[in-house]
Parts: sequence; structure tokens; C-alpha cells
Amino acid sequence: MTDPDAEPESSAPAELSARARAVLALERRSWAGPGAKERAIREELGMSPVRYFQLLNALIEDERALREDPVTVNRLRRLKEERRGRR
Repeated sequence: MTDPDAEPESSAPAELSARARAVLALERRSWAGPGAKERAIREELGMSPVRYFQLLNALIEDERALREDPVTVNRLRRLKEERRGRR
């Protein structure tokens, strides 16, 4: 017998975390010059650029991110495929 009040067995939460939304928001912005984005990553998100890009690469494969920000995620997916095609 199943418990009607039990949590669903899904291992992923239904919504993105605040940090994931912040990564997407930062990625939506345009950058004035070299180093500006990396500086913003460190100052605003408190993480290294390497960690940021690791999270971003995971996010662009996440359907929740696509629902949250389809324009940004689709742009990043397209860029990733273009880079993959050049290799």
C-alpha cells in the first residue's frame, strides 16, 4: 500500500536552486571587456570561473533550466553544438 502523503520518488527537485537561477541570470548579461565576466562570477556568485562553467555545462542539459530560461539555454546549447561540430 502506498502512502498518499509521501514525497514523490524523483531525485531532482521540481525547481532550480537559487544558485542555478543566478548562474543563468549572469549568463544572460553581455560583457564590456576581457575579464569582466570572470570578475562578476567571483564577486556576485562567490565561486571560481572554473566552477561556474562546470555548473553552467550541467545546467544547459537540465530540462528545469530550459523551462526557467529557454532563450539562454537554447542559445548555449546551440553554441555547444557548433563547437562540437568544429572538432
